Amino acid sequence: MKPDRDFLPTFTRPGSLWPDTVAPAHTGFATTRFDPLAEERTRLRAQAAAAFDVCHPSLALRAVLGVQAVLAIVALGVAEGRADWAARQAVLAFAGVAGTLLWLVTVCAARRLLQRLGAAARAVAVLAIGAAAAGLAVLPLAWAGLAPAADGLRVAAVLLAGAGFAGLLWAWLDLRARIWHPANASARLAELQSRIRPHFLFNALNTALALVRVDPPRAEAVLEDLAQLFRTALADVGAWVTLDEEMELARRYLDIEQIRFGTRLQVRWQVDRADPRVGRARVPPLVLQPLVENAVRHGVEPAAEGGWVLITASVQRAQVVVVVSNTVGQEAGSPGHGMALHNVRERLRLLHDMAAQCDVWREPGHGTGPGADADLFHARIVLPLA
Repeated sequence: MKPDRDFLPTFTRPGSLWPDTVAPAHTGFATTRFDPLAEERTRLRAQAAAAFDVCHPSLALRAVLGVQAVLAIVALGVAEGRADWAARQAVLAFAGVAGTLLWLVTVCAARRLLQRLGAAARAVAVLAIGAAAAGLAVLPLAWAGLAPAADGLRVAAVLLAGAGFAGLLWAWLDLRARIWHPANASARLAELQSRIRPHFLFNALNTALALVRVDPPRAEAVLEDLAQLFRTALADVGAWVTLDEEMELARRYLDIEQIRFGTRLQVRWQVDRADPRVGRARVPPLVLQPLVENAVRHGVEPAAEGGWVLITASVQRAQVVVVVSNTVGQEAGSPGHGMALHNVRERLRLLHDMAAQCDVWREPGHGTGPGADADLFHARIVLPLA
C-alpha cells in the first residue's frame, strides 16, 4: 500500500539551534518529578515536623499555662477551703511547670528522631516521655516532704497523669499542625494560585521570543531565569529555605519583568549584607516571590508612567524585617483576591508560629521618578533570627 501523499513526512524544520556548548543536557537543572504519592509523603512529613516543632517560646508558654489551668481546677475540686486550695495549687504548680518544661525540652531535642518513627511508636514515645517527666518533677517535692508518701498507687497515678497531660498536649499540637498546614483543598488552591501565574509565563516567553533575533544573550538569560523559577515552583522543596535563596529567586523574577517593562519599572534592593543573620533567616519557599509579583502586577503594571519596587531586608530589634514597597498609580488595576497574602501568613505561622508575621499597609507617596505622586503600598515580613 502506497503512503498517502498528504501525510508524507516533511523535513523542512531545521535542527536544534542550541550550540553544543549550551545543550539542554548540560544546563544543570534538576529533573522535576510529578509524583502524587511522593507529594503526599512530603506533606505528611511536613505536618509531623510542624507538630513536633515545640521549640518556640510562645508555644511553650501556652502549653505551660494550659497545664496550670487544668491543675488549678483539679486542686479546686479536692480543696477544703481557700487556704487549702492555695497550698495544693502551689505544690501542683511547681510539679506542672517542671514536668511540662521537661517534656517540651525532651521532645524538642528528640524531634528529628521521633519524626522517623511510625505513628504507633511515636505515640508510645510521647506518652512515655510525659510519664517520665511527671515522675522527675515530683521527686524534688517528695525530697522536700511536700508530697504524700510514695506507694505503688500514688506512683502509678503520677505516671498516668504525666502520660495523660502529654497525650493532651500532643493532641493539641497535632490538631494545630492539621489546621495550619496547607493540606486541605482550599489552602492547597491558595498555595498553587500564589505561585508563578500563567500570565507571567506567557509574557516571559513572548519577551524571550522578541529578543531571540535582536539580542540572543538576553533571550537566553530570560529563559534561564524562567527555568530556575519554575524548577523551584515545581520541585519537591523542603519546609524552608534561607532568605538569601528566596531573594535570589525574587531577583530572577524581577530581572525578567525589568526586560519586559523597560524604564517603566525601577527596582531597588537595600539588603544589609554587613549582618550575615539577614541571609540566614528561615522562610517558607516561594514566600517572597508572590509579594514582588503583586507589587509589579497591581502597582507598576496598571500605571501608564510606571513605578518602582523597593525590597529592603535588615535586622531590627533582634528580628529580620523584609519589606516590599511599590508605587500604586491612580489607574484602577485588576483587584487581587488576597489568596497570596493569606497563604504567606499561613505558611509563616506554620514555620515560626507567633514569632513571625506579615502585614500590609498603604500610605501617601513622597518619592521622585516614576510614580512620584502615587501612593505607596508596603508588605512587611518579620522573621525570627536563625
